[in-house]
Amino acid sequence: MSADPIPPAVRHRLSGLRLVSRRLAGGDGLGLHASRSRGAGLEFAQYRPYEPGDEPRQIDWKLFARADRFFVREAERESPLRLWIMIDASASMAQADTDGATRIGAARGLAAALAELAVAGGDRFGWIWLSDGGLHVATPANGMRQRDRLRLELATIPIGGGFPGPTTLTPLWERIAARDMVVLLSDFFDEAGVALATRLAAAGREVLAIQLLTVGERDFPFDGGHLFRDPETGEELLGDAPALRADYLQRFAEARARLAAEFQASGIRHATHVLDEPLDTPLRRLFGRGEG
Repeated sequence: MSADPIPPAVRHRLSGLRLVSRRLAGGDGLGLHASRSRGAGLEFAQYRPYEPGDEPRQIDWKLFARADRFFVREAERESPLRLWIMIDASASMAQADTDGATRIGAARGLAAALAELAVAGGDRFGWIWLSDGGLHVATPANGMRQRDRLRLELATIPIGGGFPGPTTLTPLWERIAARDMVVLLSDFFDEAGVALATRLAAAGREVLAIQLLTVGERDFPFDGGHLFRDPETGEELLGDAPALRADYLQRFAEARARLAAEFQASGIRHATHVLDEPLDTPLRRLFGRGEG
């Protein structure tokens, strides 16, 4: 088995987080905690209106006598939550800061952390690497063996090329079921990545997006003449960094605001992770007690 990709301090903080599905909670996320949904057994949780297909034995007849409406008694049971960890494996994910930290390195750590949350909650999880060279799909399963398999495969993700096109992505619609949870790890610089997230959300999947950014992209700390190169197209731009800084920072802030607005409009929970931040920062934003 590969070495633990999660720093000890981060692992300690993960113990306070739980995977939370808004869709299984009826859309608002209230009253649902990790790996729990409503069912017909175990401890009583709440009433809800009767729906076609519910078992008659779940109807509370005493409540019907008072309200003249059918209500079903729900109880907590283990959730059928399935988590898909989806990683953008295009060339831009290899972008590095001056200290050597890379987007794909952060994606590996976040994927491992998500697996730990799934294991702790008894949830099934699988993973998908996305590149224009094809898809790598691991069928969801639960338990420590699945976690260890993920760790091994994270070390061998092939990075390169661009984001896959619609034809390459076609198998996703057969593998990812409605109401599955998808966490997409990407820089989201390619519109195709944004389109995939919004299309999955529109098709009934619960999508969470974590945008991975380098410190250089956030702060633009470059001095003097600098050669900027697009890792996917190879396009290069030689410019005077101080002269470009103000315009770049404004445009970058505007682009991030547009992305956030698009995710918000699609009902996609999202967070940003910059490479100098603790690994669990976006997970606490998405799954912490105060997440919104």
